[in-house]
Amino acid sequence: MMLRMIRSFALIVILMPAAVAHAKRPITFEDLMKVQRISDPQVSPDGRWVAYVQGSVDLEANKTRRHIWLVTSDGSERRQLTRGEGSDTRPRWAPDGKSIAFISNRGGKSQVWIIPVNGGEAYPLTSISTEADGVVWASKGDTLLFTSKVYPDCSDDDCNSKRAEEAAKSKVKAQIIDELLFRHWDEWRDGKYTHLFAVSSKGGPPRDLTPGAVDSPTWFLSAPDAYAISPDGSEVCYSANHSGHPAWSTNNDLYLVSAAGGEPKNTTQDNPGSDASPQYSPNGRYIAYTSQARDGYESDLVRLRVYDRQTQTVKDVTPGFDQWVDGFAWAPDNDTIYFTAPERGREPIFKTSVNNPKVVKVAEGSMSDLQVMPGGIALVFTRSSLTQPAEVYRLLLNSGAVPMQLTHANNGLLGELDMNPVEDVTTQGALGAEIHSLLVKPPGFDPNRKYPAIFLVHGGPQGDWSDSWGYRWNAQMFAAPGYVVMMTNFHGSTSYGQAFVEEISGDWGGACYDDLIKATDYLESLPYVDKSRVGAAGASFGGYMINWIAGHTNRFKVLVSHDGVYDNRSMYGETEELWFDEWEFKGPPWDKQAAALRDKFSPSYFIQNARTPMLIVHGELDYRVPLGQGIQIFTSLQRLGVPSKFLYFPDEGHWVLKPQNSRLWYKTVLAWLGEYLKP
Repeated sequence: MMLRMIRSFALIVILMPAAVAHAKRPITFEDLMKVQRISDPQVSPDGRWVAYVQGSVDLEANKTRRHIWLVTSDGSERRQLTRGEGSDTRPRWAPDGKSIAFISNRGGKSQVWIIPVNGGEAYPLTSISTEADGVVWASKGDTLLFTSKVYPDCSDDDCNSKRAEEAAKSKVKAQIIDELLFRHWDEWRDGKYTHLFAVSSKGGPPRDLTPGAVDSPTWFLSAPDAYAISPDGSEVCYSANHSGHPAWSTNNDLYLVSAAGGEPKNTTQDNPGSDASPQYSPNGRYIAYTSQARDGYESDLVRLRVYDRQTQTVKDVTPGFDQWVDGFAWAPDNDTIYFTAPERGREPIFKTSVNNPKVVKVAEGSMSDLQVMPGGIALVFTRSSLTQPAEVYRLLLNSGAVPMQLTHANNGLLGELDMNPVEDVTTQGALGAEIHSLLVKPPGFDPNRKYPAIFLVHGGPQGDWSDSWGYRWNAQMFAAPGYVVMMTNFHGSTSYGQAFVEEISGDWGGACYDDLIKATDYLESLPYVDKSRVGAAGASFGGYMINWIAGHTNRFKVLVSHDGVYDNRSMYGETEELWFDEWEFKGPPWDKQAAALRDKFSPSYFIQNARTPMLIVHGELDYRVPLGQGIQIFTSLQRLGVPSKFLYFPDEGHWVLKPQNSRLWYKTVLAWLGEYLKP
């Protein structure tokens, strides 16, 4: 017996170092910054290679460097294609597959560059003074497209260069403004408009295809590219808003223009809503695009439609489909279109057909960056979850196979981290609806312990929490200190059908608030949650909801409001996308009914009831929800004597993007929550 005990003890001692070495730990901010950021996979014309972008954060330099990598379509070989101190993005294959065009700032300004795939130095294709972005290469020609922000009254680059130099040297920085949308999200227009240019891969001066004082192309929301070039390189399709009042109209139309330049033709003038994201079929006959029916409503149902260039007719290829079409890609048969769309907190892949427009689900998960391989035998895409950052995958079609992971840039890091997978939760909400939430438990979870909890509220409000990786509101980062994290997709959230989306308009503090409170009831009922230590945090509309919560309940121990609307009336006069505000509150504030609705749901009218400590976060460059909103609520809380703190970023917009600012954000937010929740 004694000999057996000695042997057992010896075995334990031998195994202890291995067990300790393989022990997993909670994620830290430093880990989050070590994650390799994979995006934009592009399949080569022969299907052998996939080019993609891999980004690495340099905390000391306070930036993310991105380079282009290659991986074989079977995952057997991987190599880095571009290097250096600059960032290289947006790889696009030449028709012969021998070289790749990309955007690089290695020369100090962003330009189009080309690099041979099998060896050789990269060289610049453009040297435009206003910089280049968004390169596209015609699949059967030598014409490339790119975008640049230019002065509309300049006819050549010399003029643009001179104007920019004069502006930089001038001691007067004032502007004379005579139209709306003079600033947008985080930048001022400064007299410039986005134009679309064509250039030959052999070189030569670029041609401005969209002259004039209009953004052409016009990007709308998170849609894919707002332009495309026909396979033979002869024609260009782009989205633009010629309504004359882009600040309150979403009537974007698709225009066709010769790649040599000329008069554009409007192909969607009969649709009053937004038409965007065109893509030519491989044979060039069709143009698929996203379309919304109603003007001024950015959250209208996003359909997939097809324009037939031969018959000049339009066909809806997602009839009866009740989710928003996101990214999409044509199959080589010129009939099948694969696309992603949100569904219950994920982003599966679906397909439809021009000749038989019926939507069929192809694969589950949270996917994006969809590509179809030559021959239509497989799909390539990025896939992520709340426990795995995006990596490139391949899915063989018609085989029943599961997606195959092609890149493994984060395997080593993930092997060190203790992260629990998301759990799906359903609670009873307002209006008789069942409400879906995502729940994440802390590392080393013990069901016999009592944990504090954090309730996260998403923005939009027409958005959702999904089982996908993120960097700004990463659920694992909130769970890591020892919190149970709950994320509820309340009324207004996408991925549950259009009727559910629309039930929040005109009811910002109504059904969605009830959904959140009932979901909080469920959270507090969990046997492992300490209901006396529950906090709430949110950004954008989530920040609005935190401000609303402050005036309507004291059940939360602590609050965090990031870029949240505080006063609905002043918000209208400060923001830039008026279509959003006017739709959500049924008109401008001088309309009596619209004014009454704004007042009814304005947190500023209820702030006198606030008692809960609150951290407010806001950026100077946030023109979507301007800085004044954050200052107003901080001033009110200070005057009321409510414990409050203001984290102000002079160099950030609606999102905190710079690595060192992000570190301060997480440190401040988690410290504020920890002060009151004590995990």
